[in-house]
Amino acid sequence: MLSQKFGFLILYNGPLGKELKSLAQAGSRGTSDAAKSAAAAKKEGFPARAIIFLDIEEGGRLSANYHAYLRAWADGLARSGYRAGVYCSGMPVNEGNGVTIITAEDIRNNLGKRELAYFVYNDACPPSPGCVVPHNPPPPSASGISYATVWQFAQSPRRKEFTARCAATYNADGNCYAPGDTKHAWFLDLNTATTPDPSGGRANGP
Repeated sequence: MLSQKFGFLILYNGPLGKELKSLAQAGSRGTSDAAKSAAAAKKEGFPARAIIFLDIEEGGRLSANYHAYLRAWADGLARSGYRAGVYCSGMPVNEGNGVTIITAEDIRNNLGKRELAYFVYNDACPPSPGCVVPHNPPPPSASGISYATVWQFAQSPRRKEFTARCAATYNADGNCYAPGDTKHAWFLDLNTATTPDPSGGRANGP
């Protein structure tokens, strides 16, 4: 992959909220998971200062326990010589009574002075163009999260409740395929980033 000049997005599976039982346990697990993710990245040959994105699949407002986990995880990665990022929702969630929350902003508001890189998903059309591969991809900031470094704008299978306005861009089976994949061998998600190597995962990368 390096010889073909591919960049990397390094992901580490985050816990579900229900797995974090208390502030103390969440902090302890965050520290432990940071050490595990850094060790795995080092074993796979990713250089120091590479960004490891924590995969957070739950949207909406995160619990206090989850924020404690995230702070410990980011601090643990920093001690190990790596940088922290998150893969999370960039979509507004209605909490009722006129209140909406976006997971990316919820995380950012609970980090203190820590810096994270944000890989956000927002497949709602608009702002997403749907399952299309434009010659000039939209920047991650077009997701609605101005500080995003990566934007996932199409998912497979498509989520009908968010993609009605761009349904025609997806295949009839609901999946997204690369333009040259006429046999539809691999369905995929589509992302755009501010750099060809978002994690800085190349040995000589940023």
